[in-house]
Amino acid sequence: MKPNAVISFTGPKDIQAGISLTGSKSESNRALVIAALSGGVVKAENLSDAADTVTLQRILKELETPSAGLRTVNVGHAGTAMRFLTAYLSTIHEEFLLTGSSRMQERPIGILVDALKSIGADISYTKNEGYPPLHIKGGLKASSVEVFIKGNVSSQYLSALLIIASSLPDGLTLHIEGGLTSRPYLEMTLDMLAAAGISHTWTADTIRIEKQKHQSATLTVEPDWSAASYWYSIASLADNAVINLPNLRQQSLQGDSQIQELMIDLGVRTAHIEGGISLKSGTSQQINQIIDLKNCPDLAQTIIVCAAAKGLNLAFTGLETLKIKETNRVLALQQELAKIGVVLKEEQEIYTLDCSQLAFPEKVTFSTYDDHRMAMAFAPLSLLINEVEIEDYHVVEKSYPDFWKDLEIAGFTVKEVETLIHS
Repeated sequence: MKPNAVISFTGPKDIQAGISLTGSKSESNRALVIAALSGGVVKAENLSDAADTVTLQRILKELETPSAGLRTVNVGHAGTAMRFLTAYLSTIHEEFLLTGSSRMQERPIGILVDALKSIGADISYTKNEGYPPLHIKGGLKASSVEVFIKGNVSSQYLSALLIIASSLPDGLTLHIEGGLTSRPYLEMTLDMLAAAGISHTWTADTIRIEKQKHQSATLTVEPDWSAASYWYSIASLADNAVINLPNLRQQSLQGDSQIQELMIDLGVRTAHIEGGISLKSGTSQQINQIIDLKNCPDLAQTIIVCAAAKGLNLAFTGLETLKIKETNRVLALQQELAKIGVVLKEEQEIYTLDCSQLAFPEKVTFSTYDDHRMAMAFAPLSLLINEVEIEDYHVVEKSYPDFWKDLEIAGFTVKEVETLIHS
């Protein structure tokens, strides 16, 4: 038996709320590894309480105590931790078995492993070629100062390499091949490294980081713009909404801050107020151009579900990386949107909503596929459907543990039910 959450919103769809968001998971995970590599010179503050960050923080704390023999490191569902630790553990003079959940063992990591091996890392696969678990013999001395890696699959591969670059004997020159996806996340990594005293040069498709020492610094993590995106969806679907989100910065390191511009046409305006931002609902506008989400793929589910619920036949691109996330997010969206009569069509990497048969039932149960973003993207539909049930609702702990509590602050009713889920 797994617990589900039933969500409803009764009465006029007016929302007036102030919501304090957890720290950015993306910033937190980078800050933790940078701090670990610095040997205590760099500190990290206002860390996310997301499960992924808690897992990474625990692992890095345990690694502070050296261990003889093969050491097992299990990241569970934490994808960023898997990628960052693949690079980080390669620099430590120990031997590791890096593993994760069954789903993690289905998520490819060969591109990063090949890149690390090309500069001298000793990494092998213990089960399936190209996938975790990994056997890592650390103490990377780097036989080459140059690495060539695809940039259009996952920016986390590139970030993992850049974070360890300054600790390598001769630094690292990273050549990006095949374009770059999620560029803001790479810029976030480099900005945080700069704040920790690590300089770089970026010319065309080449980034160079010399061997250098971290400088004394405190990396203070901003609240999570990915978490903020669900409140944009809520503001868009409400009749009237004013939602204040403290401590979010207009000039943010996080690529998901693009939600401010992306949601204008879906009827949400962002006002920058003292100490944060305020979201105000308004009128949606017709959008004719294809919306490119390549630089902010973590916003895709939120925006697509919100647009579908508003009956907007929008087209999207930049969604290919969604197929190798916690689940195949494109397929998951297609299956769950069908429950409200909406089709998400795919043709040559263009994804188009067909809302001609949009219909809201009295009650609907949405599956989450072990994916936190599926749960939070579909929860706002409780403003339009009398009763929304979210399967395995605890999945939000991966990035936004207080999501359901915050919904209650905003006036939603959330109750737990026990339902048998066939896995």
